[in-house]
Amino acid sequence: MTRAREPAANGAAPHAAGGVMRGAGPAANAAPARATRAAELAALEAAIHECRRCPRLVAWREQVAREKRAAFRDETYWGRPIGGFGDPAARVVLLGLAPAAHGANRTGRVFTGDRSGDFLFAALHRTGYANQPFAVSRDDGLELSDCWITASVRCAPPANKPLPSERDNCARWLRAELPLLARARVVVCLGAFAWESGFRQLAAALRPRPRFGHGAEARLGDLTLLGCFHPSQQNTFTGKLTAAMLDAVLERARELAAQARSASTTSAE
Repeated sequence: MTRAREPAANGAAPHAAGGVMRGAGPAANAAPARATRAAELAALEAAIHECRRCPRLVAWREQVAREKRAAFRDETYWGRPIGGFGDPAARVVLLGLAPAAHGANRTGRVFTGDRSGDFLFAALHRTGYANQPFAVSRDDGLELSDCWITASVRCAPPANKPLPSERDNCARWLRAELPLLARARVVVCLGAFAWESGFRQLAAALRPRPRFGHGAEARLGDLTLLGCFHPSQQNTFTGKLTAAMLDAVLERARELAAQARSASTTSAE
């Protein structure tokens, strides 16, 4: 399915995929293509950081950044929207809900500095996507391989519950981001909110939509959506999501990405 480019907003430069095409060009063009993707993703991230479209979210994220949690009172909070993070050439994309108030809203990087991130990055390390099992800050040395992590909503919402209007305002960023991840073949949706966001971006008119569930799969053109319970403390403390369950989903994502690549190669032949 074709993923439409998002026009620029608030005077920001457009972030088009340009000449980056799926499977296009010989191997000699791989390095320039990667550099182009990285530059366009960096430009998109810079635009995201400046977004102030949702007054309630702006007020909340900045209030949290001023008041802080006692444990982090000596830190300078990020207090702005969060961009995606990872390998621009990733075949696997992890899509979450929104930044945590004292996690990514504090550290400035998605899933970094909170218990959900601790659980997630440990799994990414076990399954070979991350070079280390922890994420504490933007300069902690974390690197991802074949994996990109992003969020449906880019600002921390009160009670972790964005309004429908805020969800819709933020959708423009995901619409701009996905085409730049030219090698992506699998989107792991962390929770029902992310599952719905994935369908809104990739198959908005599809009815009925497949139901969310842990391990659920839905093929949408050249992408597969893969459901996974969110690594929230509620889910991990109660055993609804275990380390083994998360590892299995991440391994399945790798299998699906490999299958998609194999099918693409066979078709090209």
